[in-house]
Amino acid sequence: MAGGDAPGGSRRVHSRHEFRRREVEMSGTVTSADQVEATRSGGQATGAGPRWVVMPIILAAIFMVALDFFIVNVAIPSTQRDLEASPAAIQFIIAGYWLSLATGLIIGGRIGDIYGRRRVFLIGLACFTASSAACGLAPTADFLVAARIAQGWSAALLMPQGLAILGVVYAGAARARAFTAYAVTLGLASVCGQLIGGLLIAADIMNLSWRNCYLVNVPIGVVTFFLTLRFVPESRAGASSKLDFIGTVLVAAGLVALVLPLVEGRERGWPLWTWLMLAASVPVLAAFVRYQSMLLARSGGPLIDVRLFRERAFSVGLIVTMLFNMLMGSFFLFLAIYLQEGQGMTPLESGIIFTPIAAGYFLTSLYAEAVSRRIGRHVLTVGSAVMFIGLSITHLIVSGLGTGGRTSVLVPGFALAGAGMGLVLAPLTNTVLANLDPEYAGAASGVLATSQQVGGAVGVAIVGVIFYNRLGGSSDPGGYPPAFLAGLVWLLGFTILIGMLVQFLPRHRPEVP
Repeated sequence: MAGGDAPGGSRRVHSRHEFRRREVEMSGTVTSADQVEATRSGGQATGAGPRWVVMPIILAAIFMVALDFFIVNVAIPSTQRDLEASPAAIQFIIAGYWLSLATGLIIGGRIGDIYGRRRVFLIGLACFTASSAACGLAPTADFLVAARIAQGWSAALLMPQGLAILGVVYAGAARARAFTAYAVTLGLASVCGQLIGGLLIAADIMNLSWRNCYLVNVPIGVVTFFLTLRFVPESRAGASSKLDFIGTVLVAAGLVALVLPLVEGRERGWPLWTWLMLAASVPVLAAFVRYQSMLLARSGGPLIDVRLFRERAFSVGLIVTMLFNMLMGSFFLFLAIYLQEGQGMTPLESGIIFTPIAAGYFLTSLYAEAVSRRIGRHVLTVGSAVMFIGLSITHLIVSGLGTGGRTSVLVPGFALAGAGMGLVLAPLTNTVLANLDPEYAGAASGVLATSQQVGGAVGVAIVGVIFYNRLGGSSDPGGYPPAFLAGLVWLLGFTILIGMLVQFLPRHRPEVP
């Protein structure tokens, strides 16, 4: 078990000496512990630069990928008009990205472990930049859907490498700070997506309207690509590692069977095939876990090291991560719908209303790691309590606001909700990855990122059923406040579950070797 639950650390999956040995094996250019440290400080590895510059390069790419979840929601109305897209095509513009990303993260992470994390990061970044350009220049809705799926696959290569590179380049307190910065970046991309999308559409640069929401990635991607070549060091698992083909097929099939019905079910009225796929996902994913255990017993190089799940910090942390993303993903989506359809706001106006959430999130996330070192897991308890208070205030105000009222009265509740999110996300990421093994850094990062995407899909599916059932198919603005309030009740339930589950985490996070 993690932390102080195993006397002398004897029951930990990997000892400090094992971490050092794994790090020595990271790359063919690193052959001693001293050289590992030199690599971390910008010395021996190919393409290595000063250690401090690695973090902003990686986070720029992560911000771009995370932003594409939320920025596209703003662009959907003008995209539908311009391309004369059907409702099914519009749905897949969003779902195609989500599905291809969620199902590819674990595989992408392990590919980076084996073939080189910087190399796979660069391939993913180049493909993401090219597919973003394809999205921005799409002549038809079908072309845009295909480009969005390519974007998701590219992001699945890129995203786990970013977190794995941070976990390998930095150590100890520096690693904790890097993971905190990663979590802050994800949260800010989520909160600011609506505002940035509204600004880009309102600016209408070169009369490109919604296309700017995709094309903005191109210059960022190009600059980040060349900075990565220059400054980010290479790392990989042991030379004997190889990709587990059968595990790859099983995990991809299981995640498609799980995620596709969640992102498509409500829109299509939950037909029989959605329930059959959801049911089939359970035995397929169970077969994947059994096969990974068998490979591990035979030293056959599994896709993920299932011993990670024996760590209470990792297994319970993944469940809390899923719940947190169920809350955050559904809250942001249905808040945007409520503000635009129920309060008649433009995308830019509704994006501005998100600013107090971003401010609260950013402020508390700066101090969350320091607070975590003092009070351990209870920083997550405090964060969930602050989220509960913020969402409760929002529920109270929305219930009396109706339509056409002064939405500025929502600011206090939004700021508190954002502050609570900031106290949860950064320490939670550090807790899950505290015992990160460099050999499986990419795969472990892929598991974490997958839990985030699956959590978001589950949350949108659950709260979407509540929201649209309460709305009842009406387009009357007066129907949106009650529908949003019905969804908020479930979000309040999610915060209570988060607060309860974090009590099962180790009292204090184990020291990162």
